[in-house]
Amino acid sequence: MFTGIKGGPLRRSGFNKLTRWVDVVPTMGVPGLHFHDLRHTGNTLAADMGVSLRNLMVRMGHDNERAALIYQHASSQADRKIADGLDALLGEHRSAADDQDDEDGGGGLMAR
Repeated sequence: MFTGIKGGPLRRSGFNKLTRWVDVVPTMGVPGLHFHDLRHTGNTLAADMGVSLRNLMVRMGHDNERAALIYQHASSQADRKIADGLDALLGEHRSAADDQDDEDGGGGLMAR
């Protein structure tokens, strides 16, 4: 998102000066926004998408799980994904059991 003068990665030490962050943030309509807020939001969204803890660690440059776990907040959105996923799995099993019942005329093991 932000690059240095020569197009490479922007170092943290020069970020505020090169981006004029202090001037730009109020212009964007988000006074008080810190660069770390962007990092936190991006990594929290990645965690909500189901990115593994190990991938979050690599993305953030963390070498221990404890630091990366901060971004894995429990959320209703994640809860919904889990519920939808379980529902899809059960639906697949029900369809397979129904197909088997049609073939052999017997009852499946799944409770209905």
